[in-house]
Amino acid sequence: MTHLHPLYSDIPQPERFTYPFCYEPHPLCQLAAKEVQAYIATHAEIKEDADNGKMFGVLVVEKEKNGEKRLFFLTAYSGLLAGRNDWEYFVPPVYDAQQPDGHFKTKEREISEKGGDKQMSQELQEWLFHQYQLLNARGETKDLVDIWQSYYSREKLRRKFPLPPGGTGDCCAPKLLQYAYQQGLHPVCMAEFWWGTPTKEELRQHLNYYPACRGKCKPILTWMLQGLDVDPDPETLGFRHLEIPTIYEDDALLVVNKPSGILSVPGRIEDYSVETVMRERHPDSIVAHRLDLGTSGLLIVAKNGEAYRILQQQFIHHEVKKKYLALLEHPGQGTGVISLPLRPDPMNRPRQVADREHGKRAVTRYEFVSDRLVALWPETGRTHQLRIHCAHPDGLSNPIVGDDLYGTSSQRLCLHAAEIWFHHPVSGAEMHLESEIPF
Repeated sequence: MTHLHPLYSDIPQPERFTYPFCYEPHPLCQLAAKEVQAYIATHAEIKEDADNGKMFGVLVVEKEKNGEKRLFFLTAYSGLLAGRNDWEYFVPPVYDAQQPDGHFKTKEREISEKGGDKQMSQELQEWLFHQYQLLNARGETKDLVDIWQSYYSREKLRRKFPLPPGGTGDCCAPKLLQYAYQQGLHPVCMAEFWWGTPTKEELRQHLNYYPACRGKCKPILTWMLQGLDVDPDPETLGFRHLEIPTIYEDDALLVVNKPSGILSVPGRIEDYSVETVMRERHPDSIVAHRLDLGTSGLLIVAKNGEAYRILQQQFIHHEVKKKYLALLEHPGQGTGVISLPLRPDPMNRPRQVADREHGKRAVTRYEFVSDRLVALWPETGRTHQLRIHCAHPDGLSNPIVGDDLYGTSSQRLCLHAAEIWFHHPVSGAEMHLESEIPF
């Protein structure tokens, strides 16, 4: 088996298989990834294409032979690599649609000759999805269309997502698991890493590990992992109950110093948040704006609906001014303005992407305070605005330390809401509050 590579290590195996949408790479995966990275670096054609940005994955597996269990690893890449999907070192695709004389390519040429008939294209795409016969750990098989429609069981969602998006099934994780199941190998752990420079579409850093994409892979992997003992989703385990210091308080509002690692408002699964804690003290409390889970700093909490309404008007009319401090991965200098429109990435939430054509206006002023510490003044309030404006090649091209989505994961996201200016919702007095940087 040319796709099966021995892994020599006395590192203990994990108790359960990797939860692929939020994980820390197991040392066995890191060991396998280093071998793959060395292979890429010494194969010119592969490296040349990968340098433009490509996701690779490794799957550590156990194989039993003559009563003895040994560890191996498999590796895969997303999509095509240098225009091919048949590199010997990597596992094959779930379904090979690239054969020149195969049905897909033949019909594709026929459609092109007819000027790109839309109906025929849709029928061919649906035919292709039916060819992806995906296994799970129980040995059961479903095609991609059945998996998709079973996952979106609610009629409204099934109408919205009747078929998978193009490219579904060609990511690393499905390829790896499919090959392991076909060969009777037992999956142990899995990880994916990015090779190459960040692109304007993919703000990922060279050799960093990333979770599987949710938009394309969540329905597939939910099926393929059935029958394996998998780590729980960390989001279901809850967050630490941290102390939330109060910076200012009166009858109308509070301003708190939110720690990194606590939600501003209750989430889809996790209820514990700044707002729920404040409501235990003041039942009518409403958080007036939000900070990301990893961002620390000043957060305004209205004590009643009227104060909240007035504060919201200030936010809507851009009358609230905020200053953030961020520690960046690399030194920088200067001042300036970043204008880079943003929109959600529907296939990979909660990630956002820069999009000058379809994105919403997003503007940030910046000034370097020291080599790696930058002050940021957002003039708009888009999701992940400061994180993307720092990391993006058309921004500072310099990710914030600890940014696990657009930079490099570490103990915390080094972004802090350090100062805020607004008018008091009752007296109208100008308020200016500050919080010391905690990193």
